[in-house]
Amino acid sequence: MTQRVRRDQPVRWKLWALMVAALYPLITTGVAVAAPVLEPLPMAGRFAVIVPVMVALMVWVVVPLLHRLFGSWLVR
Repeated sequence: MTQRVRRDQPVRWKLWALMVAALYPLITTGVAVAAPVLEPLPMAGRFAVIVPVMVALMVWVVVPLLHRLFGSWLVR
């Protein structure tokens, strides 16, 4: 049986590469900027603040932008 690839879905390795390229600088910058403010909190508290912010940025800002910029490349 041959495996069919739907052309309207992103190629997974490309999606992975794009997400890593977007997440690394976003998380690194977010943690560096928030560190002085969140320093008094325990690590779990810092994550409880940073993770929802990073996810919101990814869902509503970064992923739509990346989809607009790289959408055709992702499905090739």
